[in-house]
Amino acid sequence: MNRAVFLDRDGIINHPIIINDKPYSPKKMIAYMEGIFDLCYHLVDNDYLLVIVTNQPDVARGKTTIEEVNAFNNRIKQSLPIWDVFVCPHDDLDYCECRKPKPGMLLRASKKHDIDLKQSWLIGDRWKDVEAGDRAGCQTIFVDYGYKEHRPACQIHTVADIREIQWHFGGEKYEG
Repeated sequence: MNRAVFLDRDGIINHPIIINDKPYSPKKMIAYMEGIFDLCYHLVDNDYLLVIVTNQPDVARGKTTIEEVNAFNNRIKQSLPIWDVFVCPHDDLDYCECRKPKPGMLLRASKKHDIDLKQSWLIGDRWKDVEAGDRAGCQTIFVDYGYKEHRPACQIHTVADIREIQWHFGGEKYEG
């Protein structure tokens, strides 16, 4: 079986747009988070598959199309060693099984790529990300940017900067 690190897209790989201390998905421009290249290549060098799991409710809300979301994700895949991308295009009121905090995207990825979820991690910057990882049986890392929303209820590792994450995987400790 494989082990993976599931990465939320906006806030972990790509800078989100912040409005009133809450994060939103950018539509066109990719602005990579500082340290994401080092982290991704370190994880791949340590035999983790990298899988993006991202809620994109603006598709259901008619603010973007799934084709635009896929094009954005493909640009990321051209720059980073991402194995696969799973997108939930639904809104909360759709009650789907894939929208985080439900673990549907992680479960689908596990089945598709023979991933051992107990040996895998989820890294996210919002409570929904981390709780989806916990519900799937993964270890989790919460990157706490201080958004004005509630925090994850599950047991997690917490960091303030993605450059601190590499240390959890045998890398150098970030002294920021």
